[in-house]
Parts: sequence; C-alpha cells; structure tokens
Amino acid sequence: MEKDHLEILLEDIRGKFDLVLEGHDALRQEIREARQSSDDKHDQTAFLLQALNDKIDRVATELTAHRADTEAHQLYRVKEGP
Repeated sequence: MEKDHLEILLEDIRGKFDLVLEGHDALRQEIREARQSSDDKHDQTAFLLQALNDKIDRVATELTAHRADTEAHQLYRVKEGP
C-alpha cells in the first residue's frame, strides 16, 4: 500500500512540475516577444531621430546660405538680437 501511495504522490508531483515548466516556457516566449517589440520600437525611434537630425542639418545649411546671400546685398542687413 505504501508503494502505491508513493507512486501516486510522485505522479502528482511530476504533473505539477510539468505545469511549472510549461509556465516557464510560456513566460520565456512572452519575454522574447516583448524584447523583440521593444527592439523594433527602439530601431524605429532611432531612425526617426536620425531623419529629424538630417532635416535640421539641411535647414541650417539652407539658412546659412540664405543669410550669406541676403548679406551680400547692401540693401538688406541681418539684425542680431533684439
């Protein structure tokens, strides 16, 4: 009788252990998916920031060229500050 009881307990423990392993696998998969999503968002943000920096640099270059062209004319003066 004790052997049968021990086998029943071991089977119960094994079943619970399998459930814990399945839970860990599910969590591991969710963590991988969350990490991938986070990496994708980070890459997109980095791309957008680089595009914005490039645009700011182009505007600054164009503004510098426009200012130089404006200052080349004697009629126009660029006033600094208030």
